[in-house]
Amino acid sequence: MVVGLIIACEVAFWVLLAAGLVFRYGLRMPRTGLALLLCEPLLELVLFAVTAIDLRNGAEPDWRHGLAAVYIGFTVGLGHSTIRWADARVAHRFAGGPPPVRPPKYGRARAVHEWKVAGRWIIAAVVALALLQAAVWYVGDGQAASLQAWQQRMLWVIAINVIIAGSYTLFPKEKR
Repeated sequence: MVVGLIIACEVAFWVLLAAGLVFRYGLRMPRTGLALLLCEPLLELVLFAVTAIDLRNGAEPDWRHGLAAVYIGFTVGLGHSTIRWADARVAHRFAGGPPPVRPPKYGRARAVHEWKVAGRWIIAAVVALALLQAAVWYVGDGQAASLQAWQQRMLWVIAINVIIAGSYTLFPKEKR
């Protein structure tokens, strides 16, 4: 049930995003479009509640519960930037908006950009870590091995993003 809900939340995310942008730009109803876009966080609340209820009803914590926590964390950390990215492109293509800003290619500006990207991924991983830790405390350490495995994966996500952003800081790409 949890995996099906995760898939449904992902599909609903993109449906709400598309509908919000259609109302905002295609139908010239920006308030309705904004209202649809603001419904996005409700998906995570539903997933969080269903996962907590599943655990409370005695479900054995496994990879599905960990995946739900990771999905919520990544939506919190990356959802807003994904919506902003899509909004800029639709506004440019269909509403005469300015072209989307491209990330810088070289030097310090590129390093700053990479740290901002890493920051979003780190926020996503930290939120997932917090939710996973809350689940570990909720079910007890004896049943939490799969949840703790997800925590290790989130630490890897943080480490990889720090390494990538750090490489742009230590070895900046120079214009040729």
